[in-house]
Formats: sequence, C-alpha cells, structure tokens
Amino acid sequence: MPIDFELSAEQKELQELARRFARDVMAPRAAAADRSGEFPEDVYREAWKLGLMNLNVATEYGGSGLGELDQCLITEELAAACGGMTTSISANCLALQPINIAGTSDQKERFLKPFCSDYHLASFALTEPGGGSDVAGMKTTIRREGDEYVVNGEKVFITNAPHASLYTLFATLDPALRHKGVTALVVPRNTPGITPGKDEDKMGHRASSTSSLTFENVRVPVANRLGAEGEGFKIAMNTLDSTRTPIGALATGIARAALDHAAKYSLQRTSFGKPIAEHQAIAIKLADMAQKVDAARLLVWRSAWLADQGKPVPLESSIAKCFASDIAMEVCNEAIQVFGGYGYMREYPVEKLLRDAKLTQIYEGSNEIQRLVIAKELLKRVA
Repeated sequence: MPIDFELSAEQKELQELARRFARDVMAPRAAAADRSGEFPEDVYREAWKLGLMNLNVATEYGGSGLGELDQCLITEELAAACGGMTTSISANCLALQPINIAGTSDQKERFLKPFCSDYHLASFALTEPGGGSDVAGMKTTIRREGDEYVVNGEKVFITNAPHASLYTLFATLDPALRHKGVTALVVPRNTPGITPGKDEDKMGHRASSTSSLTFENVRVPVANRLGAEGEGFKIAMNTLDSTRTPIGALATGIARAALDHAAKYSLQRTSFGKPIAEHQAIAIKLADMAQKVDAARLLVWRSAWLADQGKPVPLESSIAKCFASDIAMEVCNEAIQVFGGYGYMREYPVEKLLRDAKLTQIYEGSNEIQRLVIAKELLKRVA
C-alpha cells in the first residue's frame, strides 16, 4: 500500500464529527470542569452515543472497528478541546484492548458487547504504589482456589476507576517470578472486595477521574483470565504498544490548541502600535511552534499507519508518544509566553493546556522509559 497523506472520505467525516463534538460539547465545559474537578459524565455519555468511544472494538461485537489512524484522528480533535475529558473517553480503548488481544470468542462476547450496546466505562488496572514503570515488580497477587482466583493488592492512578463497571487487572502469581508471574484478569466492578479510593486532586486532566483501587480477597472466575497464567506481562506490553500512539495524538491535539490560541491572540494584542504577530520575536515563536506540531502529527500518523498494516511498532509508537508529548509541553510553554502575563492567568486557556500537557509525558509509559525502548529497538535493528 503506498503512503498517502490524503484522508479518505470516511476519515474526513470521522474527523469532522469529532471536531464538532469537541467544539460544541466539550470546549464549553472544559474550563469549568477544570476548575471544579467535576466528572462530566453527561459529556461521556454523549460521546458514546455518537460512536466516539470503544473505537477499537470489532464490528462483530458491536464496535466501530476503527483502525489506529482513525482513532488518532478522533483523539487529536477531542484533545484540542480538553485533554482530561479525552483521557476519560479514550480509557475504554486502553482497558478493552487486552480483551481484543488475548480474549477468547466467549470472553469477547461477554465483555465487549455490553460496552457497545449501552454506555459503560472500563479501567486498565496496571500501575501500583512504588512500582511506576516497573511493571514486572508488581505486588498485587492472585492465588488459585479451584475455579477461582483470589486477588489481593492495590493499584494507583487508575483512570475512571470509581465510575467503571469493568477492570482489566494485572496481578502476579508470585512477586519473585517478576514478569513471568504476571497474569491478566477481567474483573466486574460489582465483585465483592473491590474498593475505589478518593479522586486524586490533580494538576491537570481534572475532568478525568483518577483514583486507587484496593482488592481484598476478591474472587474472580478462572474463566475471566486472559491468556495463560504468566502471559499478563506480554499482554500488557502489547496493549501499550497499540495505545501509545493515540497518546501521541492526544498530546498533538493539546499542542495544536495552544498554537491556535497563541496565533489568534497575537493578531488581537497590540504593542508598539501594531499586532504582536508582526514583531519578529513572536512570528518566529509561532513558526517554530507550527513546525513542532506538524512534526508530531506526522510521527503519530506514521506509527498509526504502520500499525494498520499489521506491522510491529514498538519503536515508532515510542517515538511518536515521546516526541509529541515533549512537543506539547514546549508549545504550551511558548503559548503562555506569547500571551505574556495574561497567559499565566486562569481566565485565559493556555495555562490549562500546559497543565494538561504535562501528564502526556508521564502516563502510558514515562518518556524516560520511552527513550529506553527507543534505544533498545534502535540497537536491535543495527546489531
């Protein structure tokens, strides 16, 4: 298949659908939700009705079955309105991807279809206190008793946890086994022994709910295990390989919004008798910002296109996520500089964008980890 930067008619329609929803529904609520930290579930329900959730679920299970590039087109548009809302809307793709990857036909029928026939949220329960990027060092344990596993432990920084009806959980048979012990389970929220923690008071992405999850003697049927015992680490890594690129798209959307706000403001604000856009210092800033946003988008599209061709993308997805999120921070910081003192005020939109951009450098694999992955994959290819 040749490389073609012209989007299909269907992709343009998806992009426009997401753009209208972002402009008309998300953007008017973004500032207030950021200030209050509310969880605007009515917005998420509307996104579900429009088909902007569960994008990676196959059509045979009721989903839209979109490719990765399609998902990135939608994600960029949504993130340009609000990074936090986009995180909560996109979280289902992350949480359901392990089922796409490793679920049996029966498991896909049981767990994926309900998300497409009615509104539900799901959470991806991987990160632990003190663990961070050391997934193989997890302490949450599972012990088999007959046809059930008994789960004990704690997860942290779990998106949508208090509102989810389903968790894809990663736990270990024995911490001493490291990655060889990690096993994946699908756990319904109404299972006794699950306790979500309080919502975290975050710097950014404040419209998205984030909390801990405690599991106390939670009994999960063996029939809910994804893959074999000990395959959970591989399932988690494969999941992150496929969801990392959309995080790059999310970061690109935030950066694009910062550039748009800065460019418009530079035409309205005057100093020394003319719009500040006519001062070379500001014009050069805008030019550099535009280059960086465009480069980030192209790296995201390349990774997504390769994934849609069925190619492994651990290198390309890490590059896309790492570069786009770093660029989001740089561009948002420069947008504040263009606004000057006003950019530092909450009355104006760019300080929120900077706070939202920061998380993209941290979640779904910190950028330090992304650089280690990039170096490892690069050296494998030249060895």
